[in-house]
Amino acid sequence: MTEHVSTGFERGTDGPKVILAGVDGSESSLRAAAYAAGLARRQNALLALVYVQPVLAAGAALGAPVADTTGEIAEGLVAEIRASAERLKGIFEVRWQFHTFRGDPYAGLVSAAEELRADAVVVGASEQAGHRIVGSVAVRLVKAGRWPVTVVP
Repeated sequence: MTEHVSTGFERGTDGPKVILAGVDGSESSLRAAAYAAGLARRQNALLALVYVQPVLAAGAALGAPVADTTGEIAEGLVAEIRASAERLKGIFEVRWQFHTFRGDPYAGLVSAAEELRADAVVVGASEQAGHRIVGSVAVRLVKAGRWPVTVVP
């Protein structure tokens, strides 16, 4: 009788174990979080809610007051997003975590997905008209081809 020895972690074998949902406070991102929570519940996976906090470009930081105000606004947004996540948690009994990363949304979500070993990524469709021309974060994630990506309208 031969003994099977595991050679390491393999993605996608028994369904996702970590489902990452990008949240930014927009209605579409909250719908994406709700959708991801349902997936996580059905798959018995961990739901990782990720907010990517924008970083000011060096030229845009015009001294401490501006930076402090931006920090306060970001903290307020994080608190609001976390509160929305808490409300979602009541709907779905699911294991979940809230993470904040810094950077532009695409790079932040890629970093989060790598660090958290995400098996799937769920994001809301962009609500900004310009993204239809330039390409949204969702499109860039799909083109990266590293995880299954679900875009929730």
